[in-house]
Amino acid sequence: MDSEDRVVKHLEITQGVINRLANNSSLIKGWSMTILAAAMLFLARTDSSISSYLAFAFMVPVCGFWVLDGYFLWQERLFRGIYNDVRQQKDTDFKMDVPKQLAKPGNQWRNATFSLTLNMFYVTELIFLCSVAAILHCNA
Repeated sequence: MDSEDRVVKHLEITQGVINRLANNSSLIKGWSMTILAAAMLFLARTDSSISSYLAFAFMVPVCGFWVLDGYFLWQERLFRGIYNDVRQQKDTDFKMDVPKQLAKPGNQWRNATFSLTLNMFYVTELIFLCSVAAILHCNA
């Protein structure tokens, strides 16, 4: 296998990792929406005296999904950096140099977790739950 073929193979492997991470992120969002829908159904059938407190309790899994989704997005960004580095090489040793990516500015977990897209998605879910809790509390 010549050096160009090794670089192409390394890029394929790295792209596979990126695809799996992106798929995991998509699945997390789907699970979050499913849990939110189940929570709404549960709240609709629960005694009104405790349902506003339950609405706040359902914020815990939403925040958990947000953190997990941020982790997958962060990892995806790190591997995109690896991909970018490998594509500029003439030869490769198939090393996935994540620590090198961590040293680059802006490659922190918090930057991914609090990115615009994740903020829009999860803050919307949290605002929805807060609104439901407020409505249930006022009607109790």
